[in-house]
Amino acid sequence: MDGDFIIGGSFSLHAYMDTFYNNYSSIPKPVKCKGSIDTRGLHFSRAMIFAIEEINNNTDLLPGIKLGYQIYDSCALVPVAVHVAFQFLNSFDPVFSTGNNCSQSGMVMAVVGDSGSTPSISFSRLISPFNIPQVSHFATCACLSDKQQYPNFFRTIPSDQFQAESLAKLVKHFGWTWIGAVRSDSDYGNNGMASFLQAAQKEGICVEYSVSFYRTDPQSRIQKVADVIRRSKALVVVAFASFGDMKILLEELSREPFPTRQWIGSESWVTNTELTRFSFCAGAIGFGIPKSAIPGLREFLLNLSFSEVAASSVLTEFWEDAFNCRLKKNEKVCDGNEDIQNLQSQYTDTSQLRITNMVYKAVYAIAHAIHNAVCHGKNVTTQCDKLTNLEPKQVLTELKKVNFSQNGYDVSFNANGDPVAIYELVNWQNHESGNTEIVTVGLYDASLPVGKEFRINRNINWMEDSTKVPVSVCTDSCPPGTRKVLQKGKPICCYDCILCPEGEINNITDSADCLPCHKEFWPNSKRDTCIPKPIEFLSFQDILGIILATFSVLGALLAIITAGVFFYHRTSPIVRANNSELSFLLLISLTLCFLCSLTFIGAPSEWSCMLRHTAFGITFVVCISCVLGKTIVVLMAFKATLPGSNVIKWFGPPQQRMTVMCFTFIQILICTIWLVVSPPLAIKNLTTYKEKIILECALGSAIGFWVVLGYIGLLAAFCFVLAVLARKLPDNFNEAKLITFSMLIFCAVWITFIPAYVSSPGKFTVVVEIFAILASSFGLMLCIFAPKCFIILFKPEKNTKKYLMSKNQS
Repeated sequence: MDGDFIIGGSFSLHAYMDTFYNNYSSIPKPVKCKGSIDTRGLHFSRAMIFAIEEINNNTDLLPGIKLGYQIYDSCALVPVAVHVAFQFLNSFDPVFSTGNNCSQSGMVMAVVGDSGSTPSISFSRLISPFNIPQVSHFATCACLSDKQQYPNFFRTIPSDQFQAESLAKLVKHFGWTWIGAVRSDSDYGNNGMASFLQAAQKEGICVEYSVSFYRTDPQSRIQKVADVIRRSKALVVVAFASFGDMKILLEELSREPFPTRQWIGSESWVTNTELTRFSFCAGAIGFGIPKSAIPGLREFLLNLSFSEVAASSVLTEFWEDAFNCRLKKNEKVCDGNEDIQNLQSQYTDTSQLRITNMVYKAVYAIAHAIHNAVCHGKNVTTQCDKLTNLEPKQVLTELKKVNFSQNGYDVSFNANGDPVAIYELVNWQNHESGNTEIVTVGLYDASLPVGKEFRINRNINWMEDSTKVPVSVCTDSCPPGTRKVLQKGKPICCYDCILCPEGEINNITDSADCLPCHKEFWPNSKRDTCIPKPIEFLSFQDILGIILATFSVLGALLAIITAGVFFYHRTSPIVRANNSELSFLLLISLTLCFLCSLTFIGAPSEWSCMLRHTAFGITFVVCISCVLGKTIVVLMAFKATLPGSNVIKWFGPPQQRMTVMCFTFIQILICTIWLVVSPPLAIKNLTTYKEKIILECALGSAIGFWVVLGYIGLLAAFCFVLAVLARKLPDNFNEAKLITFSMLIFCAVWITFIPAYVSSPGKFTVVVEIFAILASSFGLMLCIFAPKCFIILFKPEKNTKKYLMSKNQS
């Protein structure tokens, strides 16, 4: 249509073109589109005409000026798009004639289009040197935001950079980390998918496969892509493809049954109602341009007169396809009575005006730019000069400044020529009627603060009409208590879940690391929480503690009873003959030896640790000193019976007492030095067992402990040697044999104690020490006093001086 200023339009009304092989011997034939007409593309082109006619009837915008238009079919192919660009550059209009009109009807001020990114790139490269602005309604490639390469390019649809980032956030939101990726082998698909994969990588999403195809590829290539989708393990498929390419792929997939997939779609196809006939895509979600309402558009689309249809080859093709009739052939003839009002087609569908509104806004943006260039004043005083020699460069300059609202929709461009990114989250839901409907379930607004751009306000129906979010992961999440270990040669989303090592926990799902517990804590059985380690020591509640305490008390009682028996029979010959004073002192010290083992039972404390070792060392020295004294007395007694010997006077009772005191004093001195220099102390042993704490007494100074023990051993060895020397002395009075046997037991016990003590872990170290104390104490008690008590209580006839002084014949 002619006008004062012309706006060009480039839309994809077909998807294919005739291919000719030039032999360079004749003029090449002009490019020609073929295939069935794209009713959606026709819808867009008619929306452009509607917007121009609406502007021409508007008294506020470009009053007194008539806009014209030139609209071409680009077939969504670069060769055709290039041809259309040259048509605009050459001001060549094969359809309209300007006649004698002196207006600039042949010069295009701006172009609306193209519908695809790749044709738009070629289009922009050709017309940008001439400063002709281009406003696309559907070219979303992020590459077109580069003003260095495309200085004349604007668009009313957001860049794919926003869509790619929003799709990655959507995938992450639903916990999908293992996906498949399908794209158009075009600038739209390749650049869009590249942006998506980059954003997905930042979100920790892994891609099992990424394949590309184009609708003009051989059938084998399309089939190969379909087979990849069928065989894959990824349940979620992200498809960044144009409508025409996606239609070809879905048709191929529909040929053979395959496991249901959850489709995530880009704007180009996910809002196209024509594809909802593929029922296996039900549940698909994706981002689309928000729905809109354009008053009067539906009436304009349906107001097609039969003469208008017949006058246009494009409308004729649409009419014949829609009603299955022909205008000029012998087949069923179109007579003009066809009912377009009830026609179900994307051409007549105005229920979801998404991209249509982008066309509408593009036309109005150009109109406002022309208005600002040729008109002056506002409202009723606006004056427009249609004879102004307007250059496309002026429109380009004004287009960068436009900022207006039309039908409630804001229109403006940023420095890159892009609008504010706002998307609706749409979901393909099965309706009760059996049809699949595109339902808006959420919104994404890039102008909102970070973290608040995305919201869902309606339930989503997933694949197979499920209300449960499908799971698409390479490996199930690692639960708390485990950590992720990557599988060799596979993406980071494929891993094994390994139980946390001993002493470490993890209370976070899908963590790559486990954290060590504090040294006084230990993991629970699930290894997701640190709990206090149990504290272990030999307590009075332990079975071992009860047994040892019982034997300790019984030993002490036995010593006391024996002392009582000896005291009761203190005037009897056997008591008097065995040095009663040393015997009573020995019984008292044995009682203390038995009782000192009780200090080893119970929770160690600072005082109990010092008491247990010193009490043990001193009482045992008293015992051995008494036994040593008795042994010396035996030797001296028999030496005194020899003629002319007065040895006995040198080892009487005073000397015996002094001997015990001197030996004991040395041990007391050793213990004192030990306690002053480096005393035993209560500690928490965290090294013997990883899973529990041993509360024990540290020796403080190991030298002090072994000196105490060595001194006892020295006295015992000395006593043992003397007893061996006196074992064959005559008479029943001789108790050297009993002392020899008791010292043999004592030494055996304490010699075996050393390796057992060193190798016993935890509380068993204490058990070994108590056992050695009790065993050696019972050894002394039974070997020295049991025979005497037996004679006193059960063999009183032997408790005489005559028997005791008689020679032993055995």
